[in-house]
Amino acid sequence: MTTELTLLVWASGLTLAQAALAATGGNLQKGVPVMAGNREGQGEFTGWVGRAYRAHRNMLENLVLFAILVLAAQVSGKTNAQTALGAELFFWARVAYVPCYVLGLVGVRTLAWGVSAAGLGLIFFQLV
Repeated sequence: MTTELTLLVWASGLTLAQAALAATGGNLQKGVPVMAGNREGQGEFTGWVGRAYRAHRNMLENLVLFAILVLAAQVSGKTNAQTALGAELFFWARVAYVPCYVLGLVGVRTLAWGVSAAGLGLIFFQLV
């Protein structure tokens, strides 16, 4: 399996871990009965729990782009050192992004997101 595909699988695992973190926080903040219900009228999550949910949602949005780019590079036979570097930048920056967001480290979080976006850009420009 290529570096790009391997990191796509690991990015999926990171997304699952983020879902588990957000759900655990939701259970702690709202309680299991509320979280097990239909969640209507539960209100916003606050503090680190709200940030964990937003970080997870952001990962889902970016995972779609990453998956499209990695799969397009794979299918078109355009994987190379640049696409591998892009995948590595994306993945490791997303790993850093989670604690930065959950802990509320705004400037560092933005930097991590920027590095992940640069990784997407590296892959994109190998395809166009």
